[in-house]
Amino acid sequence: MNKYLHFSVVFKASNLNYGEGVGNILALKKITSEGKQFSYISRQALRYDIVRMLEEFYGFRRADVSKEAGVIQFAEDATIRDFPELDFFGYMKTQTNKIRKAVVRLTDAVSLEPFNNELEFATNKGLADRIPGNVGNDIFQSEIHRSYYCYSLTCNLEEVGVDGNYGISLELSERSKRVKSLLDVVRLLYRDIRGKRENLSPIFVIGGLYDVGNPFFYNRIKLHFTRDKVLINEGLINSTLNIKTLKGKVSDYTFLGYVDGEFSNIDAIGLPDDRKLSVEDFFEKIKDEVDKFYASG
Repeated sequence: MNKYLHFSVVFKASNLNYGEGVGNILALKKITSEGKQFSYISRQALRYDIVRMLEEFYGFRRADVSKEAGVIQFAEDATIRDFPELDFFGYMKTQTNKIRKAVVRLTDAVSLEPFNNELEFATNKGLADRIPGNVGNDIFQSEIHRSYYCYSLTCNLEEVGVDGNYGISLELSERSKRVKSLLDVVRLLYRDIRGKRENLSPIFVIGGLYDVGNPFFYNRIKLHFTRDKVLINEGLINSTLNIKTLKGKVSDYTFLGYVDGEFSNIDAIGLPDDRKLSVEDFFEKIKDEVDKFYASG
């Protein structure tokens, strides 16, 4: 059975991650690529919300931390047995020199539309007016950007639930349960920031279980905009689907999920119709594949 889970997600949201401000301007986190600036939400921020929702939905407690070694890090007695957070995202414990690399790897979620230096002008007039007399009000500005965003997730299913540092090997059923819980969180992901709640759940997702750990669709999703349509660059995706793996082609193992009505050229993507699913059915299919992997032992 193929052991490498990989998929890329597209969602639409606004103003997701702020960095260091300048004066009274709150600045979005941005990177430069192809001569343009793009806003992004860091993988650390995505990780934070995934871990938060794993606790909220499934009661998976966030791992204990300490500062006994002089830096804040996970506690020595915190293990993957009790904390799926450590199982998924790894740890480094300097006192005992125990390191576990991340099994689940996230990328930054980078906007698919360039940032155009848009600013929101705001004041605290609503509060200032409550004070008798003309006390004035504070003025501030914040960068704003509403866009499609894309990030990728990869996971080695074989390493979930196994930690040689502590001699832990969880039951296969527990390992499957954890991965499926993670998939449900990604399917329903949201983020609270600056008084608003943003929906980060997928409107397009593509991936599957593969025989090699390459994140095939990372940096392979781009959009084109016409006057009344949004198009996915099917050429990039179809070229990726034709990549040969060790046992076949990427297309042999790939499924696609999409929200109907968002993108106008889903039919141009080179997958059979029975592999083009709703987002809900995509995640159910991937969960079935995960169950089959762990059932195979």
